[in-house]
Amino acid sequence: MKQMTIIPRISEKAYAQSANGVYVFRVPLNLNKNEIKAAVEAQFDVTVLKVKTLVQDGKAVRFSRGKNRYPGTTTRKDWKKAYVTLKDGDKLDVFDAVEQQMEETK
Repeated sequence: MKQMTIIPRISEKAYAQSANGVYVFRVPLNLNKNEIKAAVEAQFDVTVLKVKTLVQDGKAVRFSRGKNRYPGTTTRKDWKKAYVTLKDGDKLDVFDAVEQQMEETK
């Protein structure tokens, strides 16, 4: 298996779910759940219990050049999101920098 870089999603919803041991990642469309599990375990050195995936459809984008001379619509690319549940005690340091900044400002 070739080395895949898995990108964690940083959002309010992802931050709220991280308290329960569930982390959200943006992954390539061609990866299946077993490959996602192996990539997360290799990249972050944690134990993965469960992986849920969903394919997010690309949004429609409307554009026009000039005064409705060339109206048209295109779509952004589809992408895949993975919800990864970690073993109790395992943690990713994705949100630690944000938490430290919040504590310093208090």
